Amino acid sequence: MTSLKVFVFDFAIAIPLFIYVLLVVSIFTRRLYSYLIGKGFRKNVVVYYNRKIIHISTGGFIALLVPILFKEPFTPFVFAIILAFITLYPHIKGKELEWFQTKDNVYEVNFCIAWGASILVLWLFLNNPWKSIIPALFISFGDAATGIVRNAVFGRRTKHWIGNLAMAAVTIPMGYFLAGFAGVVAAILATFVERFEFGYIDDNALIAITSTITLIALK
Repeated sequence: MTSLKVFVFDFAIAIPLFIYVLLVVSIFTRRLYSYLIGKGFRKNVVVYYNRKIIHISTGGFIALLVPILFKEPFTPFVFAIILAFITLYPHIKGKELEWFQTKDNVYEVNFCIAWGASILVLWLFLNNPWKSIIPALFISFGDAATGIVRNAVFGRRTKHWIGNLAMAAVTIPMGYFLAGFAGVVAAILATFVERFEFGYIDDNALIAITSTITLIALK
C-alpha cells in the first residue's frame, strides 16, 4: 500500500471503533449509572465503576485491536486526541457528564492522551505494534483493576496498596507475554508509580510515561 492508501484504510477502520467508544460512553454507561443509582448505589461509587468500565471496554479492547487492524500509529493517536477534546469540553462548559465525570479532575482526558501518545511513541521507536500497546494496556486493564478492587473494598477513590497488588497481577503477565523481561520491569514500575499524582499529572500519565521510557531503554 502507498502511504495515502494506508492512511485512508486506517481512517476507515477507525470510524466504527470511534462510534463504538461514543456508544459505550454515551449510552451503555449512562444507562448503567441510572440503573445502579436506582438500586441505591452511591453516586461516587457508580461513577468510579463507570470510569473503569470505560477503561476496559474502550481503551483496553481497542488497544488489543490496534496491532491487528492498523498499519501505522498516527490514526489511533489522532482519534485519541479527538476523544480527549470531546471529554474535555464538558469540563470547560462546567457541565460534566455526571455518569462518569467529576468536577474535581479531568483524568479521563489524560487517559485519552496517554493512550494515544504512548502507542505513537513506542511504535515509532520500537517498530513493534504489539510492544507499542503495552502502556495503553497498563492504563486500561491494570489501572481498572486497581479502581475496581479499591472501590469494592472502600467505596471511594483511594490509593490503597491493595489496588496495586491487583494491578500487578494484571500487568506483569501482560508485560511478560508481550515484551519479556522489559515488559515485566515496565509493569512493576508502572504499578509503583500508579500510587502517585502531581496536580494535572495523574496516574494515567505517570504509568504511560514510565512504562514507555522503560520499554525504550530496555529495547
